[in-house]
Amino acid sequence: MSASFLSPSHLELRARARAAFVPLEPQGHVSDAQLRDEVARLGFYPYLVPSQFGGVLPKVDVLSLCVLREELAYRNAAADSLYAVQGLGSHPVLLAGSDDQKKLHLNRVARGECLFAFALTEPEAGSDVANLSTRAEKTSGGWKLTGQKKFISNAGVASHYTVFARTGAGPKGISAFIVAAEAKGFRVSRQMELLGEHPIGELVLDGAEGELLGEEGQGMKLALGTLDIFRSTVGAASVGMARRALDEALSYSKSRKQFGAPLSELSAVQALLADSAVELEASRLLVHQAALTKDQGQARVTYEAAVAKLFSTEAAQRIIDRCLQIHGGNGVVKGAAVERLYRDVRALRIYEGASEVQRLVIARHLLG
Repeated sequence: MSASFLSPSHLELRARARAAFVPLEPQGHVSDAQLRDEVARLGFYPYLVPSQFGGVLPKVDVLSLCVLREELAYRNAAADSLYAVQGLGSHPVLLAGSDDQKKLHLNRVARGECLFAFALTEPEAGSDVANLSTRAEKTSGGWKLTGQKKFISNAGVASHYTVFARTGAGPKGISAFIVAAEAKGFRVSRQMELLGEHPIGELVLDGAEGELLGEEGQGMKLALGTLDIFRSTVGAASVGMARRALDEALSYSKSRKQFGAPLSELSAVQALLADSAVELEASRLLVHQAALTKDQGQARVTYEAAVAKLFSTEAAQRIIDRCLQIHGGNGVVKGAAVERLYRDVRALRIYEGASEVQRLVIARHLLG
């Protein structure tokens, strides 16, 4: 059983991606730049943009992105993050960029010739985006941005950063800008080391030149519109990690013998496997439902995406914990697949809206 809403074309994409992503299996140290280049060579960036700009499909298909992120995360969480943030960073260009901006940047995204980052979070502005303090000032030569950003994925390997900065007061005083990595006054001040490894760091903007995206004051709308598209794909990544953990636990429990029989014959182990399978199937259905609802034309899927992300990321944490438990001491040995997954999955309950925030979104929708 593998419950889903996938069409024949999605199933074909899944089979192709599953085969293509095998070389991404972690094998020793790979630099962030090497991983960036490897993900680009795989050739799946065209799914992040419409065919008008070199993409595969007439419009961005969220269910296709979910298929790709599940398969990427099954193999390599860092590769999945890098791919997803390329989409997060470039999608505001699609939503609000000028014709020239779209032609310049989105065609290069499709070809893997540039890499975007999404620079929203700050040292004092995480879930509380309204507390954002980076400022943009209009000058005779354009816009100059000053401030700091933190927890910015793809930092250090991105060629372009979509930066959100204040141009006025309140939620409507936030605007979005494209800042090139080589812009004067811009630098990556620190590469961060997290529980799960992937390119991430802190940014400093000291009068950095930025190119306004869309209209002044449209930044919050662009950020939320982008997250509305990509939030359900976070759930897909958690499904990929959980599926890998379950596969590892199934294989291990059949081969590992204790008390004169395979672990798989113990009723306690069977219960752990069964509970994990149920939650995995339910997670995938919620993720695919949210994605398909968006693909079928619903303007906003804030509620559906929040439900999918909340359930699937929390379930993945439980599934991976159970699967590590089945491995016993071997599960916590550095380098074991379940050990790596245990570290990688934790961030998914935080980024792009922590679980607590998703609960608020869901409750507010229910209460009207």
